[in-house]
Amino acid sequence: MKQNRTVKLAQAGLVAAVYTALTLLIQPLSFGMVQFRVSELLTVLPVYMPAAIPGLTVGCFLSNLIGLSMGANPAGGWDLLFGTAATGMAAWLTYAFRKVRVGRLPLLATLPPIVFNAFIVGTELYYVYGGLPWGLHVLWVAIGQCGACAIGGCLLAWTLEKTDALRYLE
Repeated sequence: MKQNRTVKLAQAGLVAAVYTALTLLIQPLSFGMVQFRVSELLTVLPVYMPAAIPGLTVGCFLSNLIGLSMGANPAGGWDLLFGTAATGMAAWLTYAFRKVRVGRLPLLATLPPIVFNAFIVGTELYYVYGGLPWGLHVLWVAIGQCGACAIGGCLLAWTLEKTDALRYLE
């Protein structure tokens, strides 16, 4: 039992570390009015391992905190709270949709991070940047999330399922 908890803690830590590293690696695209977080492709991982839920949430928080300290995250403290909450809620819902498949892919499971981030982070950015109508901020975040979550997440899911990698996630 203790080994199982240790494995799950290690998995969550790895997901958080990879999410943070990918976000900060391309930080000019990860923060700002138009965002494309490559790290969001990892949001499909709760389909395969529940430990990804806290891993994604902590990874998002760390990314936003480090981005804030670097001056790259203009949404600042709001993003620490609301961006992290959006990721955490989306991760839980992704896990809930883990058995729903379109073809052989967990396509429906990629929708929660798109929807939660589009509306929550889009609203955040509307208040931080203003200028554009609220709907355009939501749309810009949704477009970035579609690329990362739906396309990138499905590519990751397909790769995990076509290779022997899933045995390491269970």
